[in-house]
Amino acid sequence: MNMLYHLYEMQQAALAPVRIMTDATQALMRNPWMPLSYTQWGQSLAAGAEVLEGVIKQRHKPEWRLHTTQIDGKPVPVTQEVVLSLPFCDLLHFKRDAKALNDPQVLVVAPMSGHFATLLRGTVQALLPGHDVYVTDWHDARGIPASEGSFDLDSYIDYLMQFMRHLGRDIHLIAVCQPAPMVLAAVSLMAAAGDTAQPRSMVLMGGPVDTRANPTIVTRFAENRPLDWFENHVVTTVPLHYPGAGRRVYPGFMQVGAFISMNPSRHLHAHIDQFKHLVRGDGESADGHRRFYDEYLTVQDISADFYLDTVERVFKLHLLPKGTLRWRGQRVDPAAITKTALMTIEGELDDISAPGQTLAAHDLVTKLPKSMQEHYLQKGVGHYGIFNGRRWREQIMPRIAAFVRQHEK
Repeated sequence: MNMLYHLYEMQQAALAPVRIMTDATQALMRNPWMPLSYTQWGQSLAAGAEVLEGVIKQRHKPEWRLHTTQIDGKPVPVTQEVVLSLPFCDLLHFKRDAKALNDPQVLVVAPMSGHFATLLRGTVQALLPGHDVYVTDWHDARGIPASEGSFDLDSYIDYLMQFMRHLGRDIHLIAVCQPAPMVLAAVSLMAAAGDTAQPRSMVLMGGPVDTRANPTIVTRFAENRPLDWFENHVVTTVPLHYPGAGRRVYPGFMQVGAFISMNPSRHLHAHIDQFKHLVRGDGESADGHRRFYDEYLTVQDISADFYLDTVERVFKLHLLPKGTLRWRGQRVDPAAITKTALMTIEGELDDISAPGQTLAAHDLVTKLPKSMQEHYLQKGVGHYGIFNGRRWREQIMPRIAAFVRQHEK
């Protein structure tokens, strides 16, 4: 599929005139000097142009837009700083400009699944008032020169251990979705080695620790196809005009297309509703739609080695729950974990990492006291609702905060 990326680039180039047309239509039909802009027809035309533009426009990595937080009812400035930079990821710190804060240090491990870490903006925003927050900010693989070498599942685990050692013993991990098995593996390896930087706790949220527990469309898709199918159909090479030219990747546009294809009617109706919001002048609902899809449709490429490794070792062979996963030749044994508390969180309606897949982690940490384990199933939410939205802020995050503080000392 070496031509896949080139075909996508050709499609984007072909859509350039359409993007110009949608911009011109909106400018014309929202011009106060244009009589048609006051008619139902003109407003509908402008709304349709904006909806179409939202689907086809080219997007770039979003900003975090987290400049302040509220602590004890007072606004506190927040600045971002990179505390450790590696070729495939930055360790990002959200530094709060306030004195005498003694809040727990939390490392939010973002998924490397096609979206930028900014997808977790709502996650970080809710944690900031009561936590010292760090985030793994994974880089777009198409921007990483091939000279930096490959990046696979073992490399991912390497990075996690480097980040934990950099931050020290007092860190608490929150793994969102995909990195749950990698975080469990990294902590297992550090525990087996008696590493002094073992985290105090880890929270695994909606992750595929053992997909056999409750298979979904996603897991069956991976299980029912040989690995070379994925290599031949969804892996391609970065074109020459990018810094990562020649690097093999699983392109972000394929991943977001896969997500949308899982529930196309929901996305179709969301855009129909957006058209209605715009025609009615419902600015608040329209803004919410824009914010969500500006983030959701902004994607990054993933190292092909990491992608194929994950498909094979996590989704097809289930090596971690079977006790046969190896990192650099060393067996990964979660039973070695005795000092890191474990909390798992699942969404009742999650159709990506269904209930039971993350809960399975508790069966693996056989030497961890039950007093250091906790599980929570959030009713009425799907995958995205575990880490964003009202139930995340009001029900899930407070439980995580209480769990973290319980195991702070």
